[in-house]
Amino acid sequence: MIENDTDLITITDSALGQLKDLLAKQGHAELGLRVFVQPGGCSGMSYGMGFEDHAEDGDAITEYGGVRLFVDPVSARYIKGAEIDFVDQLMGGGFTVHNPNAVSSCSCGSSFDTGGDGGTARGCQH
Repeated sequence: MIENDTDLITITDSALGQLKDLLAKQGHAELGLRVFVQPGGCSGMSYGMGFEDHAEDGDAITEYGGVRLFVDPVSARYIKGAEIDFVDQLMGGGFTVHNPNAVSSCSCGSSFDTGGDGGTARGCQH
């Protein structure tokens, strides 16, 4: 486990506020957010997010405002330096990832390509 890897992934104040509200409404303020990538989507890789109560072996853990973010080692290669944001738009919105490693992405906002080997990241396991 790698604790507090603040260079790996960051979260905007807007996204952190939305995430805290969501966790509080569900009555699970102790949960963290797993951020991962997996093969698929229209650009080759896609982002995934899910709630978890603990880290897995090898996870990088970053904590912001009392909320933990978990990233597995394979996913970390593709999202290092990324930022999670919350976008509120008229036609829908939600959590989005701004990834400096993406050389192309799809208009859906959840699929990207880093230009390298896709590899295999593990998804959220409960």
